[in-house]
Amino acid sequence: MGEEGTEGTVHLLCLAASSGVPLFCRSSRGGAPARQQLPFSVIGSLNGVHMFGQNLEVQLSSARTEDTTVVWKSFHDSITLIVLSSEEGTSELRLERLLQMVFGAMVLFVGLEELTNISNVERLKKELRACYRLIDSFLGDSELIGDLTHCVDCVVPPEGTLFQEALSGFAEAAGTAFASLLVSGRVVTATESWWRLGMPEAVLLPWLVGSLPPQAARDYPVYLPHGSPTVPHRLLTLTLLPGLELCLLCGPRPPLSQLDPQLLDRWWQPSLDSLRACLPLGPRALPAGFPLHTDILGLLLLHLELKRCLFTVEPSGDKDPSPEQRRCLLRSFYTLVTAMHFPPEPGQQEEKVEDTAQQAQVPRACYLVSGTEEPGTGWRLVALQLGPRRLLLLLSAQSPCHGLRSLATRTLQALTPLF
Repeated sequence: MGEEGTEGTVHLLCLAASSGVPLFCRSSRGGAPARQQLPFSVIGSLNGVHMFGQNLEVQLSSARTEDTTVVWKSFHDSITLIVLSSEEGTSELRLERLLQMVFGAMVLFVGLEELTNISNVERLKKELRACYRLIDSFLGDSELIGDLTHCVDCVVPPEGTLFQEALSGFAEAAGTAFASLLVSGRVVTATESWWRLGMPEAVLLPWLVGSLPPQAARDYPVYLPHGSPTVPHRLLTLTLLPGLELCLLCGPRPPLSQLDPQLLDRWWQPSLDSLRACLPLGPRALPAGFPLHTDILGLLLLHLELKRCLFTVEPSGDKDPSPEQRRCLLRSFYTLVTAMHFPPEPGQQEEKVEDTAQQAQVPRACYLVSGTEEPGTGWRLVALQLGPRRLLLLLSAQSPCHGLRSLATRTLQALTPLF
C-alpha cells in the first residue's frame, strides 16, 4: 500500500464549463503550496477530452497514466473541476471527495448563483481568490481528515457537559441556535442545531476557522452549500484562548459589537481552567490518560450516522513512523477499506439486507501489513465495522497479526461511550 500524500504534485483546475475559460489553478508539492502551473495547452487538452466525451453522451470521470491519476467532475453544468495527482498511492476516491470539498468551498464564499449563472468571468475570478487559502489547505498536509471522510473532525473534552451548558446559554443570550466551540479546527461541543448542519458545510465551517490566521473576533459572510446556497449568513468567531474559538452562525443580528467581553465572561469565565485543559486536545483528540494499548500509533473512529470522527496520531509519539507518515498511512488505508471492503453507509445498508447469506458476506473487519509479516517488521493496519461505527487502527510492528481483531474490538468497546 502506497503512502498517500508522500511527495508528488497535485494540480487543481477550475474552469467555466461552457467556455472552457480557466477560473483558477492551485498546486501543491509534497503537501506544500507550489508555484508550478500547468501549461495552457495541457489545461485545454484535459478540458477538451472531457467536453468531447460529453458531446458523445460519455461521462469521463477518471483516468490513470503510469505516474498520474486524473479525475474530472462537473457541477451544475457550469463549473468543471479537474485534479491531477502524481502522489504515490493516490486513490480516485480521495480525489473525487477533494473535488466535492473544493466546490463546496467555492459556494461557501461566493454563493451558488454566481457559479451557475456566470455573467462576468473576470469578476468571478477575483471573487474566487477569497477561497484560495481554504482550498490550499485541502491540498496540503492537514492534521484533519474531514475532507476525506466527509465527517466532522471532533475531540472528546474532559468536561463535555459543562461546555455544553455554557455554549447553550451563550448561544441563547446571543440570539442564535447555531453555535460551536472549536479547538484547532475540531469541534469540542456544539448546539443541536449546529450538529444538524448538512454536508459539506458541517465540515467546511470548522475547517475554515482552523485555516485562518489568529484573530480576536471575525464577522464572515458565508453561504451554506447545502442549507442556504443562495442567501448568505454570518459566521461570527470569538477567541476564548489561543487556538480555542467560539463560532456562531446567524443572520443580520446580533452585531459583533453586542458580543462584548462581559457576555463572554458571564458564560465562560467559570470554565476557564477546563478550557485551558482543552488546548492539547487538538492533535490528541482524546482526554489525557485515556487507556490505549501501547501498540496503537494512530486511530480513526467514525460514526457514519452522526457524520463525526475522531482522528489522532499522537499515541506513542516517540516511536516511528513520524506523525506525517502515520496520517498518510491511515488516510490511504481509509480509502482502501471504504472503496473495496465496507459499504458507504453500513448501518443503513445492513438493515436492508434480509438474506442471511448475503448479510454474512458484508465484511466486519480487515487488516493489512505494510512490509512483511515477520515479527518486529512492517506496520499493521486493522479496520473494524460494528453498526454505525468504523474503527481504523495503525499499530506498531510488534503487534502480532493474530491479535489484531481482538485488539481493535477492545479499543472500539472502550471508545464507544465517548462517541
